[in-house]
Amino acid sequence: MTTASAAGAGRTALPRVRLYETLRTAHLERAHELAPASIVYRRRRYDFDTALARGLDLVEAGPARAAWVLARSDVREVEVNEPLMVSSLRRSALALAAVDLSRRVRRRPRALVVTYAIANDDPFRPPARPGPAGRARRWLDARLIARVAGRVDRVVFGTPAAQELYGARVPALRHADQVLLPALPTACTCGPLDGKDVDEVLFVGAFEERKGVRELLAAWPAVVAARPGARLTLVGKGPLLDEVRAAVADRPEVTVVVDPPRAEVHAHQRRAAVAVLLSQRTRTWREQVGLPVVEGLAHGCAVLATTETGLAAWLADHGHGVVAPDAPPAEVAAALVDLLASRRPVASVLADLPEVDGRLAADAWLLRAR
Repeated sequence: MTTASAAGAGRTALPRVRLYETLRTAHLERAHELAPASIVYRRRRYDFDTALARGLDLVEAGPARAAWVLARSDVREVEVNEPLMVSSLRRSALALAAVDLSRRVRRRPRALVVTYAIANDDPFRPPARPGPAGRARRWLDARLIARVAGRVDRVVFGTPAAQELYGARVPALRHADQVLLPALPTACTCGPLDGKDVDEVLFVGAFEERKGVRELLAAWPAVVAARPGARLTLVGKGPLLDEVRAAVADRPEVTVVVDPPRAEVHAHQRRAAVAVLLSQRTRTWREQVGLPVVEGLAHGCAVLATTETGLAAWLADHGHGVVAPDAPPAEVAAALVDLLASRRPVASVLADLPEVDGRLAADAWLLRAR
């Protein structure tokens, strides 16, 4: 199945549907592992790999067309974006209304609605949408959150931070069957993971302020001063690319790799000793988990992250590094040096991971037989 065939038919090919706001390569990789389902999404991310889309039933559609497609389809199970994902609230509410109306008209059993929740940022925290217009928008959002949450039958929380936030802010979800299954990976099978004999630090992600590449670069000279053999690889692309290149122009131990294919990203992750993601909160965004954190763990890397990720407590409890997002460069450097000096064996990192990938376990729990 391909995007074209599903779109041309004007309906989903499978009775199980997943709604996505954006679709990226990691989602496509995961879709081949999860139970088969049609994916209805709004737009593609910059790292959408068309080769990985082969064999998947994908429908690219805005809110109105997505509702129309779902109304015409035989949808028995639907996974919606989590209720606190405000950017997709209207889309989720419209999609659920379409599914429910279609099932009633056809006199078919009520569809099962599930969601996977990893949000750890309160959308109503100050200074969210000030003024009369902002108050009206917050009022509407609160009611849509309650409406979508009230329709959810099952929810898996991927982080303790998400479970705590939903418990405090979304009482409408309390009726649903729920469980905490941390969003942790199993060991990656892309190749041997035992070659980490070099002090290599790896950043993978967008070259954006929120991903902490500036904070990493500010700390790096102190890392090299303490560990002269240390190397840094920066993998990604984004608006700060020119700034990143200028900052490391006179640093031969730093390599910048722009938007490589996935196989090359995996090769860097197999080699690196430490994976870094120094996430920085913005007015409208907070790191929920952090794909580089998860992929670093899957490749046996020690991880340095900030307290912004929902896995911060787990990382701290399992021997990884966690710093405040505004930690001074000297503190970030010290944390990196400690991780390089301790050089945890790959087997030690992997031993802390679950036997089943957290997202796969969540999918099996969400879509278990009724």
